[in-house]
Amino acid sequence: MTRPITAGVDGTGESLAALDWAAREAVRRKLPLRVVHAWRYEESLAGADRDTQHGWVSRGVADAVHAVRGRHPGLTVTADVAEDGAVEALAGAAADAEMLVLGSRGHGPVLGFLLGSVGRQVIAETRRPVVLVRAGDRPPAEAAGRDVVVGQHGGPGDSAEALCFAFETAAARGAAVRAVRAWELPPVFAYSPGSLKLLDDAGGLEPHEKRALAEALAPWRERFPQVPVAEHVEMGSAGQVLLAAAGRAQLVVVGRRAHRTAVGARIGSVAHGVLHHARCPVAVVPHA
Repeated sequence: MTRPITAGVDGTGESLAALDWAAREAVRRKLPLRVVHAWRYEESLAGADRDTQHGWVSRGVADAVHAVRGRHPGLTVTADVAEDGAVEALAGAAADAEMLVLGSRGHGPVLGFLLGSVGRQVIAETRRPVVLVRAGDRPPAEAAGRDVVVGQHGGPGDSAEALCFAFETAAARGAAVRAVRAWELPPVFAYSPGSLKLLDDAGGLEPHEKRALAEALAPWRERFPQVPVAEHVEMGSAGQVLLAAAGRAQLVVVGRRAHRTAVGARIGSVAHGVLHHARCPVAVVPHA
């Protein structure tokens, strides 16, 4: 089954920027585009019954679709107006999508995203990649020379989904991947004879981290030999190191754990920090 790239729209500038981003990505990946709008009947709108309100929404979505088709004549575009809550409709649409693309309000020339409750809940609930796009995002930001930056942590399998997404995106764009791994000095009580031997064999902490990153990247380098790769290993907190490396990125890819905790589904501190402060679109990719 061919999964579409799905964009959630609500008529705002940020959602239209997300729709444009999704359309360009669909063209690059040769995938269909699906446009989804969630709405609920508002009894407080005097003189506007359910059919009238549905007509307003449908016309707005149709206008957005018409504009996208005009910019991308060969792109297959479908649209759905779902009478449901935004979180439920978007999470449901994401389940059948290659990725879900949403808009997010920027809150200043330096800081990146103002992540509302809908975006936060959708990211936490879905098991598909979600891309957040700022209002004002434009195609020049995807120009050559800007990398796709991806965070890597743990062993080779821990960031496989995020690395796959980053390499697929870079391959479709003719871009390079910059893989980032952050490390911190462990507390003294975390050392054990076994861990010390591993570090000794690797020549120290930083060479050990560099080797771990190289091992995680090896299968993706082999699968995507046309994608240039830069490896970035730095001591510091994962969120800060990733944001610093993403200063001129065209996309930042970050993973999050997909399982639910005792307090419900969560985004994770690294993804949360990157979403709030990155200046480019951010893809959040769930992993087991």
